[in-house]
Amino acid sequence: MIDSTSQATSSAPAEEGITVLVVDDERGNVESLEKIFAREAMRVLTVFDAKQAFEVVRTHRVHVIVTDLMMPGTTGLELLRAVKQLAPDVEVVLMTAYGTVETAVSAMREGAYDFVEKPLKRMSIVKSVRKAAERQRLVAENKSLKDELKALTTREIIGSSPAWRRVIDVATQAAPSLATVLVLGESGTGKELLARYIHDRSQRIKGPFVAVNCAAIPETILESELFGHERGAFTGAVTKKEGRFARASGGTLFLDEIGELSLAVQVKLLRVLQEGEYEPVGGHTTKADVRVVAATNRDLLAEVHAGRFREDLYYRLNVI
Repeated sequence: MIDSTSQATSSAPAEEGITVLVVDDERGNVESLEKIFAREAMRVLTVFDAKQAFEVVRTHRVHVIVTDLMMPGTTGLELLRAVKQLAPDVEVVLMTAYGTVETAVSAMREGAYDFVEKPLKRMSIVKSVRKAAERQRLVAENKSLKDELKALTTREIIGSSPAWRRVIDVATQAAPSLATVLVLGESGTGKELLARYIHDRSQRIKGPFVAVNCAAIPETILESELFGHERGAFTGAVTKKEGRFARASGGTLFLDEIGELSLAVQVKLLRVLQEGEYEPVGGHTTKADVRVVAATNRDLLAEVHAGRFREDLYYRLNVI
């Protein structure tokens, strides 16, 4: 293996940070590409077969691989498949002197970023590698942001009082079940945080967690927000809209401020909890695959006695 790092870094600005691995059994092609990429201020690693290339990917941080397609032993396409298993974020550009449409399509399906024909044009290969590196960077940043967001939304609950520990104990026991959960507490006491805690420890953790603040959505559109609507279902419904129940399919739907629901919407929610199905506005019956966690800062039992909240819905919600 030839490592031209020292040659490349002597002229490469630190912020560039692109590492290219060149793989080709023809030494002349390797040396030519090495010089091209080094002049473009890239760090260049070079090997002469796929086996060596795989070892480099295992031991070095590589952004883009530029590999010949036809090589003795393991081909460039086989190397592509192996690299995508080991390091899915590494982008691969394939080179060949025997290019066909079928081969190019096959390479793209396997995950290649680009497919270029020999003899190579300097500007073309440089442009391809730079775009591949940019894509690799964007994908890595996207994954990093998702990881940070997940860390924020799954932050641990901290508390030591006996009453709070009892709440956590009940939530922990309730999480693995499919039972509906009702969380009661004043505003700002962490009801949504507790709902996320339950979701993260449930069988539906791989599904979405969708939160709805029932008090923040006007009553006139709340039904549509929850259950969705079909195109033309009412004035202004110019397109079909997916409701929160559909978005939460396979996961958990958190209905915050449940005590603010109108009696009309309460009836429709009751049907979902009883029958496991709902009807989008202007649509047909749809199965609901959600686990409902509801919350309110109101005394729901007092609301039931006052006739503002359905008793049957209250007991459907208050399973745990």
